Amino acid sequence: MTAEIRPRGLLLSLTAAGLLAVGGCAALGLRHPATAPYPLPTIDRASPTPAASTRADGSTLSDEQAQAALITQSDLGAPWTSTRGAATWRDGLLKAATTAGECQRLLDALYSDELLGAPARVTVGLDDADTDAQLRYQIGARRPADVDRALAWLKTLPAQCAEFTATTETGLLEDVRVMEAPLPEVGDARQGLRISLGTTAEDGQRYVLTMDLAAVRVGEDSFALTNGGLGDVPNDATQAAVQIGALRLTDIRRQGRAQV
Repeated sequence: MTAEIRPRGLLLSLTAAGLLAVGGCAALGLRHPATAPYPLPTIDRASPTPAASTRADGSTLSDEQAQAALITQSDLGAPWTSTRGAATWRDGLLKAATTAGECQRLLDALYSDELLGAPARVTVGLDDADTDAQLRYQIGARRPADVDRALAWLKTLPAQCAEFTATTETGLLEDVRVMEAPLPEVGDARQGLRISLGTTAEDGQRYVLTMDLAAVRVGEDSFALTNGGLGDVPNDATQAAVQIGALRLTDIRRQGRAQV
């Protein structure tokens, strides 16, 4: 059974809903910078890989190379650590239904971790021990054309799903907002979103889940991530993960070409 993450020193007032309690103001007011405060050098676009691929998704990376392309806790530094398990807010807030067209597809993608429209090839989870935020990072397993279609769809969501309502499995009404979020100029194509899901419990307690979503294609390969939580969600971690992830994936791809 997957362990659940619970914020330190707080009891769950919404145990049935699977939510984490937080104090203070709603996360809707959080500001996020356009770039990480300590940006790494922007990488050049990856050149096409000349080697033929034996994978259905067109990737020339071996399973070992795909695993090596994942970011690690040492990349982000303290307080990020290896994940302790799926956050309880995943079932409590992301498992929800809406009649707002494409917005249901977005909720399903967030809950299933199929951010590029299909299961990931490899995934890693990291937890911020100070804020109880969780970052999930994945290497995709889709052809470049499919990734580009997924990115184009994500780009439409700030207009299609700017504000809508959804209902959780326990009957809580959520107010959901979606906005475009800037990403570092890395890879061949990219898209970022900032998503908030807010609800009020029967006891009047307000809960707001804030999530960054980022997806990037680098040549024939791609990666995507979410960084979310009920407290402070540091956008600089999202920016750094995108920058480091693109650099690492480019380097792994270059090593693969050199070995051909």
